[in-house]
Amino acid sequence: MRLLRDEEDSTSSRPRTAAQIYGLTTPLPDYCNEEVLQRNRLPARSFFTPKRFVLLNGLWKFHYAPAPVRAPNVGNAGAEVVRWGDIEVPGHWQLQGHGIPQYTNVIYPFPVVPPFVPTDNPTGTYRRSLVVPKSWESSLQLRLRFDGVDSAFHLFVNGHEIGYSQGSRNPAEFDVTSAVTRGKSNEVVVRVYQWSDGSYIEDQDQWWLSGIFRDVHLLGFPLDNRIDDFFVKTAFDGDYVNAMLTLNLKLKLEQDCNIEICLMDEGEHIIFKKTTLTPGEILDLDFDFPVKKPTAWTAERPYLYTLRIILRDKQETENIQVIRQRVGFRQVEIKDGNITVNGKPIMFRGVNRHDHHPILGRAVPLAFIKKDLLLMKQHNINAVRCSHYPSHPQLYDLCDELGLWVLDEADLECHGFYEAVARPLDIPEDMDYEKRKALTFPQAAKFTSDNPLWREAYLDRMRQLVERDKNHACVVIWSLGNEAFYGSNHQAMYDWGKSYDPSRPIHYEADTKALSADMFSYMYPALKELEKYAQAEGESFTKPVILCEYGHAMGNGPGALEEYQEVFRSHRRLQGGFIWEWANHGLWKTDRATSKAYYAYGGDFGDVPNDGGFVMDGLCFSDHKPTPGLIELKKAYAPLHVDIDGTQIVITNRLDFLDLAYLNATWRISQLPYNPQSEETLLESGAFPVPSIEPHQEGRVELPILRSTVQQMDRDPGECWLTINFCLNRDSSWAQAGHEVGWFQHRLDKPSETFLGPNVLLNLPRIIDSELVYTVQGDDFNIKFDKVYGSISQWTINGNPILTHPFHLTAWRAPTDNDAAHDAKQWAHWGLDVLETQIRSVSLEQVDSGSKHVQINVEAYISPPILAWGFHTTTTYRIDNNGYIDILVQLQPTGPAPKTLPRIGLEAHLDERIENVTWFGRGPGESYSDKKLSQKIGIYSKSIGDMHTPYEIPQENGNRADTRWVAFTDRHGAGITASMYEPASDVPQRARTFDFSAQHYTAADLQGAAHPCDLVAREDVVVRFDAEHAGLGTAACGPGILDAFVVECRERRFGLLLRPCS
Repeated sequence: MRLLRDEEDSTSSRPRTAAQIYGLTTPLPDYCNEEVLQRNRLPARSFFTPKRFVLLNGLWKFHYAPAPVRAPNVGNAGAEVVRWGDIEVPGHWQLQGHGIPQYTNVIYPFPVVPPFVPTDNPTGTYRRSLVVPKSWESSLQLRLRFDGVDSAFHLFVNGHEIGYSQGSRNPAEFDVTSAVTRGKSNEVVVRVYQWSDGSYIEDQDQWWLSGIFRDVHLLGFPLDNRIDDFFVKTAFDGDYVNAMLTLNLKLKLEQDCNIEICLMDEGEHIIFKKTTLTPGEILDLDFDFPVKKPTAWTAERPYLYTLRIILRDKQETENIQVIRQRVGFRQVEIKDGNITVNGKPIMFRGVNRHDHHPILGRAVPLAFIKKDLLLMKQHNINAVRCSHYPSHPQLYDLCDELGLWVLDEADLECHGFYEAVARPLDIPEDMDYEKRKALTFPQAAKFTSDNPLWREAYLDRMRQLVERDKNHACVVIWSLGNEAFYGSNHQAMYDWGKSYDPSRPIHYEADTKALSADMFSYMYPALKELEKYAQAEGESFTKPVILCEYGHAMGNGPGALEEYQEVFRSHRRLQGGFIWEWANHGLWKTDRATSKAYYAYGGDFGDVPNDGGFVMDGLCFSDHKPTPGLIELKKAYAPLHVDIDGTQIVITNRLDFLDLAYLNATWRISQLPYNPQSEETLLESGAFPVPSIEPHQEGRVELPILRSTVQQMDRDPGECWLTINFCLNRDSSWAQAGHEVGWFQHRLDKPSETFLGPNVLLNLPRIIDSELVYTVQGDDFNIKFDKVYGSISQWTINGNPILTHPFHLTAWRAPTDNDAAHDAKQWAHWGLDVLETQIRSVSLEQVDSGSKHVQINVEAYISPPILAWGFHTTTTYRIDNNGYIDILVQLQPTGPAPKTLPRIGLEAHLDERIENVTWFGRGPGESYSDKKLSQKIGIYSKSIGDMHTPYEIPQENGNRADTRWVAFTDRHGAGITASMYEPASDVPQRARTFDFSAQHYTAADLQGAAHPCDLVAREDVVVRFDAEHAGLGTAACGPGILDAFVVECRERRFGLLLRPCS
């Protein structure tokens, strides 16, 4: 696309508008005119509600039209017949039966010709009556306030056009005093346009949803004398002991008035109170109030004062206006290259959060938002990035109260211009990202970010952000938006922001040189890249580094969270980051044709174009319940670390401000047996208060019992584990006393080799050798071995069937969302999902020496169709007279083989009688090599059904890592146990840990399902025993699996020992 016509003088001081460029003779409508951002909208102000207000939420009349010209003619109702329906406000019309939701991540869902929008521009007309309460004084200025309307709207009252506004996630307030009739019903009409020129800079990664989606109020402000706005700031002295509270008031006074300013602490005790007589001509008033030794506000201790501002008449006989604002004393600075609060560097343990509700879309109730924030605090999250727009205005009150650092972001993203530039250039997505940026970003910026015609639109978004949220202690950083490339308009935003509010630093990730930002910000760097950023300027850096997005939490993931924390802690310049993202954006949908219900993603509504399941990338499911990823993050974000030094517990405080005296610790020492028939034994337990350990310091607690406990272990072999749980010792604003914030485990006994050799038996099992089958029998078991396919075809114990599908070597897993980005394509390219077995030989021998047993040897070649590589395998089955089955696998890749595998192990199906699983390993939840630290070592039991993790896009799930043994049993406790070992030339064999899973779905079942409702549970149980299972990584958007967690395709040997149990 050309922004300028060939004949346009690009050097002129004022660029030509779109109307001029295209030679249009008729005026452009407001909603596609880049020069019109608003009409008659009142100046942006801080969020506060006056004493007199009416909440206009609820049922409105509604008309849906395919285009603005088809909308009802306001003020001429008699000239046409209009069919009005009902609609809930706040809400989105696509979620109430009008049009469909549409999801895109990057691409625009309309042609890219800014400022023009499609002719098919669905238009919703809202109508309701309004009556001014009789109790309201006649001397009031009446305003209508809309906290969020997507994407633009005209407002009418009693048939008169009041004004226009765009900027979906920003408020719009209008003076309607002259249009409203007191004592009568007044008609309010809001005409909302789905698309506007503002849509070009609202291309955030979320659903396109339209309508009045936040609160609507009728506000009554004093007419002649009032406070229109205020700005409160706090700053400490050089020692961060005493402070200054600065207050600016924007006034509209017709007469002299008194203004009382009062600050109170949490107990309503007055810190200061001052009354000032203010002349009527004053429009702007500043106050400075020194405060001795205030209690500072931080995210760790969110202490709030109350500032009360009262406007009275000159005689002090009447309170004209009263404003109350909670205030936190805190000072944000860049010092020695770090973001500091109250003089101390902080570490962001954050998440990105969109406004989302699974039924209501972005019309999120405040109670639902509070649950989100409580859940964050309960999972050790200390920071929120409001991505990528200002959130619900009352979210910030909650963050002030609960204690969360907030990176508050302007409603600005135009990522779709990238595709408009990149597709014609045929730039492959696998090209190096920096090269792609160099080719596309400067051109993409010319559309709006570096286009002077759009300067005011960008500035408007910055002003709206800052003005609304400026009085919140929690807001420590302003952000210029997200993924909008970089241009002169960002510099204008930065300049305005720093001149108006120099008390906060400014963030913008796409400013790669930090010209218009006070920090360097990056998305999804690999760990090695992150270390390079940290070391780039040694210790002489002047600006810190944060990750505004990392740890992409899509599906089963993210992996390697602790590894990122280790790098953050290792470099002073790194100050943490924000996981992408908080919750999946699924919208609940019931398919009328099939009655299936599920959380829908892109394409599920017939929306074209769309970006599919990329909207399902959160730490919470769409109902905002935690995924395993959030549980893992809680462990990585824990506020303390523990080591053992002899008989001392060494506790390190990882907080920035708070000591650890708010915690109690409980401990237990347990013996965990290697024998599945034995039970866990509690050897010792106790509790201790956590000492007052200052931030970033360590303390020690003596626990003499550690010296003697191991001697108490029974002869039954096993492991001795110390587990310490750290819990709140008192109620807080975000959790009750007893809430666990962290835990620690340490193995007390010295790890030694454990052997899995069979008992010495004097008798061989019975053998029946037929043409196609070996039958091996004992007193209570019967095994049939298929000579043709080289596998156990039947296995019964006490007459009860065990197997429905034989043990066989597999390497595939149902691709995770992270696999699907790259690895799964490579693995499928190598045919790992379609491996076939060629049996080369099957033989049986009876071993009479030592422990007598039958040994069946199988030589095979396992490979995919089409390709000329595979595994040469030798599998040895040893069966003794107790019914123990020992499967020894030796495999050797041959030919041009892949470098890595998703996993490698044995798979089988167990009979439907098997209902329960018990294991010694990590639990109770799923775990993978790079996502396992949140799962404690212990002995756990679950039903088979509960072993499945219901990801909203079905994929690999339910793995359990670091397993010592696992038992599968029926309702009577009968079944089998399994353990794995490292083969050795001598016997007995050395035990090893392994991964396993058990559920009612195969990899193919999971891979073939678009939603959980598409899965049909099998009656039998699909089990896997893996010698190795790859990590998860974050390759859906970010680095793949770290080298330490890949499974190499190489020669290997492993053994699986199966035993009957009852």
